[in-house]
Amino acid sequence: MDATKKPLRISPELGVYAEKHGIFQTLQRMLQCLLVDKPNDPIQYMIDHLKRENNEVARIFLLGPPASGKHTIAKLLCDNINTNVLTLDNMLANGKSEVANIIHRLNNRNKEIPNTLWAKLILERLSKMDCIKRGWILVGFPKTREQALALQEMGIAPEHVVILDAPDTVLIERNLEKRIDMTTGEIYHTTFNWPTSSKIQKRLVKPDGTSEEETAKRLLEYRRVIHGILNSYSKKYHIINADQPSVDVFSQTLSHVQSRHRSNAPYTPRIILHGPPGSGRSLQAALIAEKYRIVNVSCGQLLKEPVAAETRFGEAIKPYVESRQPVPDVIVLKCMTQRLSKLDCSTRGWVMHGFPQDLRQAEMLNDAGFIPNRVFFLDVPDDAVIERLTMRMTDPITGERYHSIYKPAPTSEVYSRCKINPKDAEENVEKALEVYHANVSELEQFYSPAIHVNADQDPYTVFEYIESCVVKPLSKNPNAFV
Repeated sequence: MDATKKPLRISPELGVYAEKHGIFQTLQRMLQCLLVDKPNDPIQYMIDHLKRENNEVARIFLLGPPASGKHTIAKLLCDNINTNVLTLDNMLANGKSEVANIIHRLNNRNKEIPNTLWAKLILERLSKMDCIKRGWILVGFPKTREQALALQEMGIAPEHVVILDAPDTVLIERNLEKRIDMTTGEIYHTTFNWPTSSKIQKRLVKPDGTSEEETAKRLLEYRRVIHGILNSYSKKYHIINADQPSVDVFSQTLSHVQSRHRSNAPYTPRIILHGPPGSGRSLQAALIAEKYRIVNVSCGQLLKEPVAAETRFGEAIKPYVESRQPVPDVIVLKCMTQRLSKLDCSTRGWVMHGFPQDLRQAEMLNDAGFIPNRVFFLDVPDDAVIERLTMRMTDPITGERYHSIYKPAPTSEVYSRCKINPKDAEENVEKALEVYHANVSELEQFYSPAIHVNADQDPYTVFEYIESCVVKPLSKNPNAFV
């Protein structure tokens, strides 16, 4: 990369390597930690940071009004992603530091505890190895903007801030029926989460502060201060409706905390669209290329261009095209490599369709250094494919395409002169489907995890879904899109 030339261009090999190993994200995280911690020895600090391998661990604030289900969701998240659940109570109970002792003394005297003390207590807990290695979920804190600012001054920054919320009437009703097992600290509910053990039932007591008046007062205070917290984490918070089954709340929360924030790292789209004939690959590629100004790479079109130009390369392809025989993989790969190596593909990105069609071609493409960062499979039932292809026709005079069901010819005269492409005959479509199904499972495994799209719907609905998967960072859970 020549720094004397503008604009600076990153080589495609560097881009692929950096995306594969998360180089840009690691550097961004490392720089963030350096600016917050300000170590005396930055080099050793960065070495230690890399040894931890903890850039992907959970760093979550789970907030919400009383009875919104914060502790229940935190426990489910802990079981699923194997992290630590932190509350002020359990940090105080297990804390043996001077900060914890000061807070205990202030509590005993019924004095207000400064926000900086809480922040120091949390920082001590987050500095322990289990939180460094496995991450953490901080439940119910901060409660005010001042507490949020105190945490930020200590360098405590979450990756995700989840706010559980529900109507006040629902929360008041929930809180009235809350019960606590004083032996284990587990929280139960008389309607939604009642224990089956009679022994546990006898131990349950109604906690203090759950009357209708007290709950309404706490909710009023929460509504008054929550906007300050949202402003403190304006680009990170996500509100989830807690007035639904806990399984649904948990599913939405898990999906969000496994998502990645948009990175400032350079990103060049390299997209492959797979699908049976008639699945709409060429249309979707054209829509993506037009909107995002990336290069539309059609394998069939690339093979026809040198034939039409009568080049030496085209002369080698021409016999196969005229006899409707498959062009050898070596020739196809050479043609694709020449196109993908051009500057527009390297700098703007590309969307490819029509290649690879089987595992061998996919391996050859990867070996040539062209590795996609998004692979879509457009799924359409065979009956729908046959209906789409066997009923389409072309007007040889105008070149306009029609379909007997979806876009019939405007007049009987136009209809009478329309021609059907021989490859759209039902027996030929069925053969093409057989070939596709024979290879698709191996391609799915090779490009796992791939993104499957229901393409048996309006093409612009399909495009919106593909677009959302292209522009958003991939989830930490590789199967999130499947």
